[in-house]
Amino acid sequence: MTEVAPLPGRLQHHLDEFTEYLALERGRAAHTVRAYRGDVATLLNHLVASDPDAELVDLDLGTLRSWLSEQSAAGAARTSLSRRASSVRTFTAWAVRTGRLEVDPAIRLSAPPARRTLPAVLRQDHAVQAMDAAESGAREQDPVAMRDRLVVELLYSAGIRVGELCGLDIDDLDLDRRLLRVIGKGDKERSVPFGRPAEEALDLWLRIGRPALAAPRSGRALLLGSRGGRLDQRIARKVVHEVMSAVPDAPDIGPHGLRHSAATHLLEGGADLRVVQELLGHASLATTQLYTHVSVARLRSVHDQAHPRA
Repeated sequence: MTEVAPLPGRLQHHLDEFTEYLALERGRAAHTVRAYRGDVATLLNHLVASDPDAELVDLDLGTLRSWLSEQSAAGAARTSLSRRASSVRTFTAWAVRTGRLEVDPAIRLSAPPARRTLPAVLRQDHAVQAMDAAESGAREQDPVAMRDRLVVELLYSAGIRVGELCGLDIDDLDLDRRLLRVIGKGDKERSVPFGRPAEEALDLWLRIGRPALAAPRSGRALLLGSRGGRLDQRIARKVVHEVMSAVPDAPDIGPHGLRHSAATHLLEGGADLRVVQELLGHASLATTQLYTHVSVARLRSVHDQAHPRA
């Protein structure tokens, strides 16, 4: 969300320092910082709209509630309201710690809980068909097709985010141990294994595909666009959708759907929840537990269809 109007200098200063705190002290990702800043900016604009002379110390629970109510009336989804309330709680807690507020007005602020829907995931046979479709395209010795095969193989095999994938450098590969060094949210580093099919796709890409596309601007980027620059996330998303379109009856998922599928299939195969948490780079185990709900839902579906006394 963008700042809807210029803020008075006194409030702009608070917003700028909060933004700096998120980026430098908390190590939040750039898109997270932008989202938090936008949320807080709309709140401060709401405060000023109610009283042009308002200071930060005038922020109270009533103002917070009327701000959320205004957001809801404008059509904001429950997930958006929940995120915006969380952004503001972070801001007011920071304001108290830094002496800008004496009392935290957001302690009693409540927002509708976000509905956590079950993500679309591939059946295991669909995943195999998708990887086969990507491999068949790479057999034509087209460097772009080789890259596209590697994109879907790594997203599914390693369960990494699309931003993590496109940020990989050649130096992040440990080929002997089949590991990737991934920089995730909050600039946190983790090592992620990948399977033998992904290893084969990587070998083909490094030997034939990447040299054919490499240009002076390529640097050490692992995955390249058709003009030699680092692969754009939008292209990676397009690649996944195109591959999935070749799989009959499979859901139209993107890179995050492959990540969901990898986690679900790991758990269905007996992987420990905390191991999956580490692989995915989740800060909270509660996030990873969502995939257990997916597995249980699929188990129920199979049971209802197959058991004679279901």
